[in-house]
Amino acid sequence: MIPSKADMWKALEMRHGKELQSKFSSATVAVCGLGGLGSNIAISLARAGIGRLLLVDFDKVDISNLHRQQYKACQIGMYKTDALAANISEIAPYITVKTYTQKIKAENAYDLLCEADIICEAFDYAEEKAMLVNFVLERMPEKHLIAASGMAGLGSPNDIKTRKVGKKFYLCGDEISDVSEGIGLLSSRVMLCAAHQAHTVLRILAGELD
Repeated sequence: MIPSKADMWKALEMRHGKELQSKFSSATVAVCGLGGLGSNIAISLARAGIGRLLLVDFDKVDISNLHRQQYKACQIGMYKTDALAANISEIAPYITVKTYTQKIKAENAYDLLCEADIICEAFDYAEEKAMLVNFVLERMPEKHLIAASGMAGLGSPNDIKTRKVGKKFYLCGDEISDVSEGIGLLSSRVMLCAAHQAHTVLRILAGELD
């Protein structure tokens, strides 16, 4: 049986406190890219009771995604936006999820992200990362931005860190490892970086801005 909305919020308030949970449930967070980083970020934020998630991706679930992304084998072939929204609805049925099944570009980024309080960059490729970071910093400087760089391989988990690089810009990862070198992406290390990004969202909402 699915708990009532009141019971779900009561359980969250018991864990986080009423004041902090109110901040979480009033926030809108955009997750750009729903692969290993983005799907894990979104699930973590949903579990924390973030009120509204904007999910942006154009891709479909592939069998190669299943080892590190928050999808199921039965969802292969589905758009990631639809699959992740369905999974979130099972975990946190009372939060609002808005999906954009399209590729984010400089031409449409503002329209896709203008409603967000915080933006999480979770793309695979350096060119896409740079495009989004540059766009937000130049065109949406009032937004908090949390990006990622370096989470591949078997390096120490302690090398994954969060660094504040601007007034409202944070970077998570080891800032060194590259998917094209060595063993590639492992679910555990990707999830570590995603957890850093999700936790930074919660810290920002709590007023912890260091």
